[in-house]
Amino acid sequence: MSASAIFILDLKGKVLICRNYMGNMDMNEIDHFMPILMKREEEAEATPLVTHGSSHFMWIKHSNLYLVAMTKKNANASLVYSFLYKIVQIFKEYFKELEEESIRDNFVTVYELMDEVMDFGFPQTTDSKILQEYITQQGHKLEIGGPRPPATVTNAVSWRSEGIKYRKNEVFMDVIESVNLLVNASGSVLRSEIVGNIKLRVMLSGMPELRLGLNDKVLFEITGREKSKTVELEDVKFHQCVRLSRFDNDRTISFIPPDGESELMSYRLNTSVKPLIWIESVIEKFSHSRVEIKVKARSNFKTRSTANNVSILVPVPSDADSPKFKTSTGSAKWVPEKSVVQWNIKSFPGGKEYVMRAHFSLPSVDGEELEAKRPITVNFEIPYFTVSGIQVRYLKIIEKSGYQALPWVRYITQSGDYQLRTN
Repeated sequence: MSASAIFILDLKGKVLICRNYMGNMDMNEIDHFMPILMKREEEAEATPLVTHGSSHFMWIKHSNLYLVAMTKKNANASLVYSFLYKIVQIFKEYFKELEEESIRDNFVTVYELMDEVMDFGFPQTTDSKILQEYITQQGHKLEIGGPRPPATVTNAVSWRSEGIKYRKNEVFMDVIESVNLLVNASGSVLRSEIVGNIKLRVMLSGMPELRLGLNDKVLFEITGREKSKTVELEDVKFHQCVRLSRFDNDRTISFIPPDGESELMSYRLNTSVKPLIWIESVIEKFSHSRVEIKVKARSNFKTRSTANNVSILVPVPSDADSPKFKTSTGSAKWVPEKSVVQWNIKSFPGGKEYVMRAHFSLPSVDGEELEAKRPITVNFEIPYFTVSGIQVRYLKIIEKSGYQALPWVRYITQSGDYQLRTN
């Protein structure tokens, strides 16, 4: 990777803390970063990479901070950016919020963390659970019988400690899919995709080996089972615990899991999704007097499934007042600070259709400016259901002591960015 140094700057470009990892660059070079960035922003040419002479600055902004990696060499830029985002995540897990104040209040801890996460320009231990074993909030290292690194630092499995024991061995796996959808005013789907992730909560003793089998299209083609229902996963990203060489060879997802909660993998499917909750709306504005809204919501999934906590946000003019509502189910309320009617339906079974009517008064003087038409947004969650059809075929748990462990799998589909434009 060869990142020579990492800096954390405030919004004015003042260095709050830095760590020189390779000692091969002039640390004062950072003084050039902010003036170049400001000039680029003024010219609307801001880029994630800034160069001054032979010095390259790769930067990200988080809250009121800039995190900057400085390098001379032709570094692996994608690895540098992944590392910068990873240390943001570590700091957030330590300090809840990462901002200038949390850096100043936890100076010793921040410096110790920067010391541990990278060595001579190469990322080392970046798992906050492991870091928390020996770098505490008080900013000193735990000493257990004299200073020594935890086994994980010298171990090939850097994300899991040895000697973990549970009375009851269990694994909980959540397969969560978010549906992103954009429908135009005439009812055509402009954009649809599924973003999925598989989350784990692991309570297993020892060093267990887990093997996960999915109805993965590529795997089924390799093994000659094309006729089975499969999903074609794109943009698959794994936790570092997954053996990538094994996955590349035979699509086996094999891993020693981190203890507790973690995200095992994420994926995306660019697929035409049938809108799970379909909305038809008529919004009539009568000049100088009132606006009438009729919204029809229909669930386009099988009757055995039910959407929970459905919330339909219908835009209304910002100057509307005196609302009156009528709903065939659920309850409607006016949220004036957002200029929307919020229609809440606690339980929405498949194959049902419900109607909401709203009536608002408008001021007698019509505003000159036409308000931009905002879309209707829908939020929902459907348990025991995946829109892609992904299935966990098996989850095998192998541990040398041979104990029996229970795997639990849940499926949830929820709304992501789910919008329907109005006429």
